[in-house]
Amino acid sequence: MTLQTRIHASRHSPTVLIAGGAGFIGSHLCDALLQRGNNVICLDNLFTGTIDNVRPLLNHPNFRFVEHDVRDTIKVDDNIDRIYSLACPASPRHYQRDPVGTMKTCVLGTINILELARQKGARVLQASTSEVYGDPEVHPQPESYLGHVDPIGPRACYDEGKRAAETLMFDYHRMHQTEIKIARIFNTYGPRMLENDGRVVSNFIVQALRGEPITIYGAGTQTRSFCFVDDLVRGLQLLMESPCSVTGPCNLGNPHEVTIEAIAREVLRHTASISPLRFQALPKDDPRRRKPVIDTATKALGWRPRVALEDGLRATVAYFALRIAGDRPPLVPAIAPRRAGRRASQLRIADPRQ
Repeated sequence: MTLQTRIHASRHSPTVLIAGGAGFIGSHLCDALLQRGNNVICLDNLFTGTIDNVRPLLNHPNFRFVEHDVRDTIKVDDNIDRIYSLACPASPRHYQRDPVGTMKTCVLGTINILELARQKGARVLQASTSEVYGDPEVHPQPESYLGHVDPIGPRACYDEGKRAAETLMFDYHRMHQTEIKIARIFNTYGPRMLENDGRVVSNFIVQALRGEPITIYGAGTQTRSFCFVDDLVRGLQLLMESPCSVTGPCNLGNPHEVTIEAIAREVLRHTASISPLRFQALPKDDPRRRKPVIDTATKALGWRPRVALEDGLRATVAYFALRIAGDRPPLVPAIAPRRAGRRASQLRIADPRQ
């Protein structure tokens, strides 16, 4: 399969491939890189990403969307300078729907992306996760902490998959001198989250706006550290452009720790909702505490979160209020099996200059 790009590349404009670019974080990254003057190839299989997230970019002369699964071989004729590897379902509801597929995305997808980076001499950033720390016995979590992960639990497809992806990154770095960066992303929220992704902030906001009970798993005393998406995207760019010696892993998250119940009550306040709180059993392996140590990001990148929780929640509530007021269908339908024949296909993005 040969696809012609519309990328209007120039020597002075780096070409960036974003795997998972139509997702929540990836689409914000597409916006930011285009604003910087980069040429952007957005790769996504639309498993949890949605074309709506990048629709305003489709006519941009330096943007190209390609529907493709990173588990299939990627061949690109263009020069590629940077690769952001963000392609993977990131919420338990979605990555547990197809745990084998999630593991394949983390392993086979990372290999395919690293092979592309090696062939192109491109620098690659892996979007890893705070889930590599599991249900941590060390608090807060520095990058030196090796984690407390159940390798056979229901969350292991994602936790262990991301740990394996980090291993592959460093193996390519050692064997092929591939320039790598690893970001361990902590809980991120903001506009373009999925209504049905099962994450805390989106769940609470949607339930509050619809007047439904706010579902809290456990006693609500477990903690998270929420980082607004704009802060995270800025951190990813700073890490990508940092000196070669800064490989990571690098925690990117907000060290402001809050309880789940406190977040629920903040959402109720911002939405003026009278929804009651409803407590249910805590899922297996759900982390009790989560807070990043961000000394590496602060010292090596000069990065700290800037957006206060109050402001970030206000923007996120406004986004979901518009979605729900418009009575639009869910952003992502029930996940369907992959299209027949996709496994055997290869993607080639042809250079239009040839």
